[in-house]
Amino acid sequence: MVAEPTVINDARPLIAMLAPMVALAAIVWAGEKRKNLREIFTLVAGVVQASVVLSLLPLVLAGNVVEFHIWQIFTNVPMLLRVDGFGLTFAAVASVLWVATSLYAIGYMRGLHEHAQTRFYSFFAISLCATMGVAFSANLLTIYFFYEMLSVSTYPLVTHMQDKEARKGGRTYLSYLLFTSLCLLLPALSWCYVWLDEGQGAMDFLAGNSMSEQFSGTTQIVLLLLFTFGFAKAGLMPFHSWLPNAMVAPTPVSALLHAVAVVKVGVFCVIRVYSDVFGMEALQALDGEQIMVWIACATIIISSLIALSQDNLKRRLAFSTIGQLGYVVLGATLATKQGTAGAVVHIAMHACGKITLFFCAGAILVASGKKYVSELRGLGRKMPFTMGAFLIGSLSVIGLPPLGGFVSKWYLILGALERDYVWVVVVLLVSSLLNVFYLLPVAVRAFFRNENDNEEGEGGLKEAPWQCVVPLSCTALGCFGLFFFSDILLSLAGL
Repeated sequence: MVAEPTVINDARPLIAMLAPMVALAAIVWAGEKRKNLREIFTLVAGVVQASVVLSLLPLVLAGNVVEFHIWQIFTNVPMLLRVDGFGLTFAAVASVLWVATSLYAIGYMRGLHEHAQTRFYSFFAISLCATMGVAFSANLLTIYFFYEMLSVSTYPLVTHMQDKEARKGGRTYLSYLLFTSLCLLLPALSWCYVWLDEGQGAMDFLAGNSMSEQFSGTTQIVLLLLFTFGFAKAGLMPFHSWLPNAMVAPTPVSALLHAVAVVKVGVFCVIRVYSDVFGMEALQALDGEQIMVWIACATIIISSLIALSQDNLKRRLAFSTIGQLGYVVLGATLATKQGTAGAVVHIAMHACGKITLFFCAGAILVASGKKYVSELRGLGRKMPFTMGAFLIGSLSVIGLPPLGGFVSKWYLILGALERDYVWVVVVLLVSSLLNVFYLLPVAVRAFFRNENDNEEGEGGLKEAPWQCVVPLSCTALGCFGLFFFSDILLSLAGL
């Protein structure tokens, strides 16, 4: 029997969550007239938030849980922040990559002379506050509040360009996320609260198997489906179309919010519900649970096949993200210790690899104006750092050692074998092969070209501004670091 963790009351989760909101006031005050100051405030807030989050690491690795009570809203269900290994992993990934994205955004937004930059940085800050709230949520009510806050606050970022395509993408984005949360997720939460002693135990993430104790198998399956598809940010098919449509947003938004914060919030919530509300043992014993394994595997394969046909680089990466999110949901659905650990670790591994790829796509756009794979011939010779980083990020997403993606896929395979799902291992191997087919040709096309290819209009082409190149180089190196220091992440994931 595992000993109960020591609970420590500490305000640091609240400080990490509110750091972006303090920056918000400073960003609005600085405005367009004090651009340098506005961007300094953004960077400082990111560094402060990441520092506070990482300062919690020794406590959590020692087996402690950090809590902070915000407000008692309903009977038995407070607005409560709690930091455990899983939440700290997600918070650390999001906060550290916010620092990199903030620096990258300076080079990108200035390089393209984007409009409304103050609004951009403001809603970016609100989004990171909501992300921290999700990461540190202690129950379903708290996580629902910050989940919805993130949906609303990212809408102005998705529609930043304010043209017809951006407005259409924004409508799709918001309609999918609000429809699923209001029509699927909210009824599931209400069901738990009303029918289980006003939420006592069932809505808390330390509850474990309260579902199996008080609900029939059929009811549990219905709730499982409502929760899974209600968290539509997870990108499972058929509620996935919002993600490629949201690629109309500026690349810094695509990079952090659609490679880390928004989509990872979705899969984070799914793992929370599966492991901490239903419980792994209860899921394994639940008849019909295998349907979620099939849905996750179908999402992985179908999205990878669609990615093969995409010439627009960001759309190719978007469909790749849908498939990679399927890995995380699959790991949670396997309901084994190793499978869940693989899912948790894959959040970090994929975040670092995919944000590198999005950074590279944005740097290419800033430097050359190119956004289609078919236009990238010979670009590696003009932009060696950018395309070299793209190659590293691709190999990590594919899952080759010594890069981080190998570790998470290895534990997903072990989790599948623990359930005797050999066919799931085949799916994982086939999907990795498809990753090769849609990612490596981008780098090959960039570094190798036919003799007849001309260089018209590329004579003066060079790397994007250093504010873009430095972050993508750092995140590419981070893909190696996650491989060699994966033991920390595995410890946080419970292995």
